[in-house]
Amino acid sequence: MSKTTGGADVRPVQWRAGAGRVVAAAALLTAVALLPWLSGNDPALTVLRARSADQDPTPAQLNAVREQLNLDDGPFAHLAHWLGGLPLGDAGTSWVSGEPVLPQVTAALAVSVTLMLGALVVTIAVAAMVCGRTLYLGSRRRLHRRRAGVGAAVLASLPKFTLASLLATVCGVWLGWFPSQGWEGPMSMVLPALALGVPSGAMIGGMLDQALPAAFNEPWARTWRAFGFSSARIARHALRRAQSGVLPQLLPTVVALVGGAVAVEKIFNIPGLGRLALDAAVAQDLPPLQTATLVLVLLGVVAGLLVKALRRLLLGPALRDGALPALHPPALASRRSTRWVAGFCAITLLALVTAGLLRDPLHVDTAARLLPPSAAHPLGTDSLGRDLLARLGHGALLTAGVALAVTAISTVIGLLIGMATNVGAGLTEVVSTLPAVLAGLLTTAVTGPSVWGAACAVCLVGWSPYAAQAAALLEQERASGHMLASISFGAGRRYLLRHHLLPAVLPAVLRNAMLRLPTTVLVLASLGFLGLGEQPPTPEWGRLLSENQPYVELAPWTVLGPACALVLLSVLAVSVSGTATRRGGSRRADGGRRRGPAAVRRTPWPTSSLTQPVLGRPG
Repeated sequence: MSKTTGGADVRPVQWRAGAGRVVAAAALLTAVALLPWLSGNDPALTVLRARSADQDPTPAQLNAVREQLNLDDGPFAHLAHWLGGLPLGDAGTSWVSGEPVLPQVTAALAVSVTLMLGALVVTIAVAAMVCGRTLYLGSRRRLHRRRAGVGAAVLASLPKFTLASLLATVCGVWLGWFPSQGWEGPMSMVLPALALGVPSGAMIGGMLDQALPAAFNEPWARTWRAFGFSSARIARHALRRAQSGVLPQLLPTVVALVGGAVAVEKIFNIPGLGRLALDAAVAQDLPPLQTATLVLVLLGVVAGLLVKALRRLLLGPALRDGALPALHPPALASRRSTRWVAGFCAITLLALVTAGLLRDPLHVDTAARLLPPSAAHPLGTDSLGRDLLARLGHGALLTAGVALAVTAISTVIGLLIGMATNVGAGLTEVVSTLPAVLAGLLTTAVTGPSVWGAACAVCLVGWSPYAAQAAALLEQERASGHMLASISFGAGRRYLLRHHLLPAVLPAVLRNAMLRLPTTVLVLASLGFLGLGEQPPTPEWGRLLSENQPYVELAPWTVLGPACALVLLSVLAVSVSGTATRRGGSRRADGGRRRGPAAVRRTPWPTSSLTQPVLGRPG
């Protein structure tokens, strides 16, 4: 039954996914082409200022630029001319420099892809360290307690640009181990790859760490232990099983660094694609911006297809035949330290916020600039002499409120698009590699600079990690034996959604959302730093990090306070979400044993999965 259905649906599914890619790419390129006209600024004035920094050009100069660039023809004529040149290898010339665009984009792409591959190596190494203990204990049947994921939450919440500044200062300037600026050889890649790979590896490793106990709890793992298979062999196949659900996260987490590592590229002075796209967007230099956007779209589509093929290779024929064993997390005891850590984070954050609210965040004292922590200023002062504790406390509500709202909206959108697996797959691939800064420029052109405009921009691209994860988990759940059994017992769509699909997806997606909460704060801060979001002097945690980042070497305490607050918020969110999802999972499991077709979730279906892993043979 499943084989026939799968074969009949292959072409329609591929057609819909391809249509989703084409429609999303066309809409994105059209929006980029409209950017100079949507912004409300004269494109000729912006280009002229980017060329010569002339603040007061004459009308004759502006008319000359309009005539040279044919701006009066409108955006669609420019888009058609640019698209017509692509088959001939001509991506146009830069409006600012007058140089051909294609060599610039090709060189920047080579740099960014090399940096992304270096970050991928660091990501794999950090992920292995995060989930290594669970992998070791699970393969030896010694996994009795659930890990809280505090270490992964701490590393995942480290701001990339702050980590980059610290690495450049300590390892580049003070110790002289690696170059702190430029792109001259393999040694220049080490520090930026570490700054990008450590948080990404912690995020991937944290999700693997949560998926591995369910893989070790599958029937084949218990059977293999009984037959005397080695622990290394069991660990290898359990990792292979858990990777299939986490693998799609490489697209928005690692591959997206090709265009999304703008801050790190600026700190290390790396001529990457993200930096080129940002400079072109700010200067409204349309040809390089359109070409960079098209390259990112094609990269996302190719990487998405490769990830999908690798997932199918990992899962094997069981995915196609509807014989995939379901992943049921075992009932592991929680550590007492989890509650203590969550309580400590909550009390510390509450104390910091309460103490900060009693102080004036806008009081400027130029005689107290960059003072270290003291009794008068427990967290020190910034470059204007403002009390950092006051700014931290007054910015807590705005930071946490906007970040939680954006995360919640992005999660809901991601779940909805992830459930529309046919069209949603192509849309997710296109959006996954789109930098949030570009989305911010497009959104601000319509709404104007504001905190809610920046929030809308993040929502436009922030749903892609959750959609990719939800689509992967739903595909596995639909291919499991208990789904076929429930359908054969007469379960309807609403019942399947409530008792099978959502319970299989929600816990993992919610934990992923909590791990990405600090990233949302930092993306909002980067938009504000570029004049697209919340503006000074409003105290906001991400903006505190952005404003004080140039003083990391001189006054490191200026970024220590907001960075620690982000870490505390991340650990608290992960701990609370882990407790909630575990309680919800235990209630669903109890209900599944009592209610009709839901009891199939506890049935080893099909029987052959007792002795077979995913690919159908124990080797």
